[in-house]
Amino acid sequence: MSYIRPAKGYSRDSRYITTRITADGRDGFPVEPGRYRLVVSRACPWAQRAMIVRRLLGLEKALPMAVAGPTHDKRSWTFDLDPQGRDPVLGIERLQEAYFARDPDYDRGITVPAIVDVPSGEVVTNDYAQITVDMSLEWSAYHRDGAPDLYPAALRPEIDAVNEEVYADVNDGVYRTGFAKSQEAYGAAYERLFARLDRLSERLEHSRYLVGETITEADVRLFTTLVRFDAVYHGHFKCNRHKLSEMPVLWAYTRDLFQTPGFGDTVDFDHIKKHFYLVHSHINPSGIVPDGPDPSGWLEPHGREALGGRPFGDGTPPAPPSPAEAVPPRHPARPS
Repeated sequence: MSYIRPAKGYSRDSRYITTRITADGRDGFPVEPGRYRLVVSRACPWAQRAMIVRRLLGLEKALPMAVAGPTHDKRSWTFDLDPQGRDPVLGIERLQEAYFARDPDYDRGITVPAIVDVPSGEVVTNDYAQITVDMSLEWSAYHRDGAPDLYPAALRPEIDAVNEEVYADVNDGVYRTGFAKSQEAYGAAYERLFARLDRLSERLEHSRYLVGETITEADVRLFTTLVRFDAVYHGHFKCNRHKLSEMPVLWAYTRDLFQTPGFGDTVDFDHIKKHFYLVHSHINPSGIVPDGPDPSGWLEPHGREALGGRPFGDGTPPAPPSPAEAVPPRHPARPS
């Protein structure tokens, strides 16, 4: 996510590094297993999209992952979860170092997800939307057997249209609500957010997934906002018309995905809450991280199977995450 400058209000820096890693290497970075490192934070919804797609497609060995801690300062995310506070492969303490290795004068957001070229130590891209699409299309030679088609050609126009609406009104909408600097701006963002959630609820009332009969890129992008809704957005960002757990269709839909391998097993509520409540000190100056909400409801039956649909299409679920990538057991609500 972007860094927020309270005196200037909310502004998402969308000037991403758009270099692509492709099968033909046309931007100078060909797909090569083991060459790159995907840097994420479990706290960040944008980074979690890449984590989910990587899991669903089985790219864990081809595209190794580095996990930054849940908090950062104005300089960047840090690798404080690793021994000696350094990523063991990149050898750096802060993600900022990889951005500056690419451009010493870099003046944009130090964001996750980012893919780093290990030999040079330079960030290749932080274009989060393109990263997951390219995982589906450009990394296909390294997909696992049974990997789902998350971006099927016949459905791409509809997926893209849904993603555009969800991004503008929901993914980014919660931030526009939470970081509003006037009552008028807050009210407009609040109304736009819940109007879109109402329309999504109507869309999903009789359809298990957003587009088609299987999980697609669209579901991944909506999930990472909804799964954070009650834990942080409802209270911390004042998105409080209703909790997710009070919106029956969306609550069941999100639980369905949460209980699907590859989704809930990437969720770390401990990291999510620490990030939002500690980093946004201008909203939460006390630094108190709430104990709730009770996460046990995520594992309750959702009943969405009655709508049909096949989560992985003709494919199969991914294997459980490796012990090295599993969410720590002290961070509850992990599906078994």
